[in-house]
Amino acid sequence: MSSTSVAFGALNYLALGAYLIGTLSLGLWFARRNRSTSDYFSAGRRIPWWVMGISISNVSSISYMSIPAKAYAENWTIFWVNVPIVLLAPVVILVLLPVFARLRSASAYEFLETRFGLGARLYGATAFVLLQLGRMALVIYLPALALAAVTDLNVIACIMLIGAVSAVYSVVGGIEGVVWTDFAQTVFLIGAALLSFALIVWRLDGGFGTLVQVASEHDKFRSIRWSGDYTTTAIWVVLIGSLFSQLVPYISDQSMIQRYQTTTDVAAAGRALWTNAGIALINTCLLLGVGTAMFVYYRQFPTHLAGLPKADAILPFFIARELPPGVAGLVVAGIFAAAQSAISTSLNSTSTVIVTDFLQRLSPPRDDAYWLRRAKVITAIAGVVAVSLACLLAVTPMESAFDFFQRLLGLTSSGLAGLFILGIFTRRTRTAGALTGALTSAFVLYLVQSQTKVHVYLYALTGIGVCVIVGYTVSLLLNAVRPLPATANR
Repeated sequence: MSSTSVAFGALNYLALGAYLIGTLSLGLWFARRNRSTSDYFSAGRRIPWWVMGISISNVSSISYMSIPAKAYAENWTIFWVNVPIVLLAPVVILVLLPVFARLRSASAYEFLETRFGLGARLYGATAFVLLQLGRMALVIYLPALALAAVTDLNVIACIMLIGAVSAVYSVVGGIEGVVWTDFAQTVFLIGAALLSFALIVWRLDGGFGTLVQVASEHDKFRSIRWSGDYTTTAIWVVLIGSLFSQLVPYISDQSMIQRYQTTTDVAAAGRALWTNAGIALINTCLLLGVGTAMFVYYRQFPTHLAGLPKADAILPFFIARELPPGVAGLVVAGIFAAAQSAISTSLNSTSTVIVTDFLQRLSPPRDDAYWLRRAKVITAIAGVVAVSLACLLAVTPMESAFDFFQRLLGLTSSGLAGLFILGIFTRRTRTAGALTGALTSAFVLYLVQSQTKVHVYLYALTGIGVCVIVGYTVSLLLNAVRPLPATANR
């Protein structure tokens, strides 16, 4: 056993074990309320708005580990990534929520069939499932790195532990168990981040004043980079790119749209979205602060940095080497919370899409009890696939986790967001045009990723723009040959 493993100790294992037991218990508690697919997928629309708002705060192990790593290695330019949420909230509340409130099924992709036919619905559902499987693999893999760094377990064993716990309470608890567990986990992980920051400040010679002074001397608080270079984190790249990348989940992501349907009405969903925006900004500042604090700490104690494998591993490295017994267990539990929040959401929404958009849509009618059983089985299968992909990531060299996720998001879902934009904001777009736009978007993004140095933040803008422009242009050409009815006037 390594020294870091010994340092983790019984007290840390006790803290981590208590957290895992509590998570499972919460999922089992809500299992008794799942009597139908409506309960399993929509929680009977009985989730309080403030619980839903905190539960969709976009906190995952991707942000929980990669944002501090970015701040440690670079600066605060990533702060602007979540600012567009505040700008998007009014659009989502006034335009998008009423559209999704009219859906008859639990799936957002029913809307695509209404506008563009079954092919568009199946395309959207497939793109979403692929994104969620990749996302789950990443959010399982990252906390597994942290756990492996501080215990005597290897990464594969940690992946299986995280995946198993997440899958169990997701299978039995349904969306209600997922939302309430996400709420508790978000509160817990923010508390763990606050605790980490406070302990670093307490250990620094000179405390908070030293942190601010040293960080300022090394330009660690810089949040704006002025440049016309589209390959850098220039302020316009981050703001414009993030505006479109943040639009993607709000307009086209089943895991987000499904949450809208768990509240009592559109007004409650709107209040939840404003809560989400506030929590996202606070959490970003907190995680950036933790990363900056770790930079200052290791400037003051440089010999403690020996053995750091790479910047992405700075948070688990710090936990393993610097935090006292018990506290390290709580912080690792916070990383677990971030991972499980994202995993459980993805598992439930993936099951919703597969059951609603594929099985129910393409199969003979069955009773509700049959589909409830199928939903639970599919949730479990999705968990197994995600764990398998996470194991593959563990043995595959990978770039920055945050950048990797942005690439995945842009490639799989920006064209899907373009489809929703065409469907909601235009009337003259035809099925052939919309699908041509979506497929062209995926192809162009592949070329952009493989052949250019365009910054990852601009991928969503590129994908959405190509889909909308190509889709609408092709539709206009088709309309010139065979005009639409007079009611289609946009």
